[in-house]
Amino acid sequence: MLLTAQHLHFQLPPNRVLFDDLHFTLDKNEHAAITGDNGAGKSTLLKILAGQLAPQSGTIVRSAPLYYVPQHFGQFNDRTVAQVLGIDAKIHALQAILAGDTQEAHFDALGDDWDIMERCEQLFARWDIAHIPLTAPFSQLSGGEKTRAFLAGSDLTAPAAILLDEPTNHLDKTARSQLYEWVARSSKSLLVVSHDRQLLELCNPIWELSNARLQVYGGNYAFYEKKKAEETAALQQQIAHAEKSLKEARAAQQQAAERQQRENARGQKSRAEGNIPKILMNGRRDQAAKTTARTQEVHAEKVAGLQATLDAASANDQVARIMKGHFATPPGHKGKILVQAEALNYAWADGAPLWPQPLDFIIKSGDRLSISGNNGSGKSTLIKLITGQLPPQQGRLYVAPFSSLVLDQDYSSIDRSKTVRQQAAANNDIKVDEGKLNTMLVRFLFGPDDWDKPCSALSGGETLRLALCCMTLRSQSPDMIILDEPTNNLDLTNIQMLTQIFAAYQGTLVVVSHDARFLEETGVTETLQL
Repeated sequence: MLLTAQHLHFQLPPNRVLFDDLHFTLDKNEHAAITGDNGAGKSTLLKILAGQLAPQSGTIVRSAPLYYVPQHFGQFNDRTVAQVLGIDAKIHALQAILAGDTQEAHFDALGDDWDIMERCEQLFARWDIAHIPLTAPFSQLSGGEKTRAFLAGSDLTAPAAILLDEPTNHLDKTARSQLYEWVARSSKSLLVVSHDRQLLELCNPIWELSNARLQVYGGNYAFYEKKKAEETAALQQQIAHAEKSLKEARAAQQQAAERQQRENARGQKSRAEGNIPKILMNGRRDQAAKTTARTQEVHAEKVAGLQATLDAASANDQVARIMKGHFATPPGHKGKILVQAEALNYAWADGAPLWPQPLDFIIKSGDRLSISGNNGSGKSTLIKLITGQLPPQQGRLYVAPFSSLVLDQDYSSIDRSKTVRQQAAANNDIKVDEGKLNTMLVRFLFGPDDWDKPCSALSGGETLRLALCCMTLRSQSPDMIILDEPTNNLDLTNIQMLTQIFAAYQGTLVVVSHDARFLEETGVTETLQL
């Protein structure tokens, strides 16, 4: 066992418990993954295991060195690449020795790593960052380059176990493929926090962090999905059984009440005749009432508890059903040319063309198209050209009149300065009255307590739901929906909801995404490779 945790407890102020009394082990060569909704505490748990945070209680035993690949990199902005990777002292010592400085301290700092520079060159080349010098400020690297630098560092330091927090978030298609291959062949122990289902398929077991507890599923992601579906089906059966019991208890209570009424009538007659003492008759009546009330209360509590669990699990299904209804009618006939590009290109400020080869393509109504390419290949620029935010500088671009909607990973359609209700009201194209607008918000899981909440305070999943709510307030379903990395900041629950919604959409769908499974499940059949 390389890593063992016992009785771990951590909470945020004032008293929000993220996890309580967690027990788990990470074994040698094990590739485990942690899943859970956003805000469940996955990244916090990884930081605690890496020694960057301390739990309020519990113990962690690390029997071998660990290496941590974080999700965010802002804390490294004032360091060089070598400093971030922890090899700056060795490189400084090597350079000093090669320059003729033979102080013993330099040899101690370097140790046996005489080939440190060659290894850095090899590993940086393997992760396609050979162009980055070790002296470069880390802040100047792109998000993908930072992640790849950390991955190169993991091979450089040769730890026994590696903790990775959302490692594919900043990676393009090529880099993701490299990561998948690296995980598949790695002999190190890995603990991965991720919502990338292709990466999760390479992990076994799956640990689900939910309701402050850790549930272990002994298989890969496909096994985990199957078990979760079985659990939901079993929960629905429990609810049906509990509701039946509650119905029977209520019927029994009604029968008891009717029987009591008859007994009361007989009792009054008996008392009038002097046969039964009043105190005895009242005691029988009270005891019967208490028994039936207790029975009903037990069943009612059971139903309420099970229903609350199911409601939490199926809340996003409700949103998906609403959106499917909104998309039920196709926006128009299929096959109409919406966008046609001939020798299209865009030039940077220095005049250099964005695409080495000019683009020629046609997008017709009903198409389901993926725009694919590595980071920096011009995917976002092409979207801006299609939506008229940028003019073409070379070639010809025909764009027919059509309505479109862009949903990007930052949800830029949401005005962060507005409240939830103000945002919905600002998008109320169908002019529903105040009561119906409130009802719409509730249907998208925004209760009255949420209406005055600033949009800036919403979580990623909440912001997505609000963007979808605003979409249904449009006068009609858009002819084209453009999704720009829609799954990047979402947890698995919200990814599944989004997949259901856009699989049902019958208009033209243009998607920029590195999530191969999302593309497959939303019915994308064509690819424009940049």
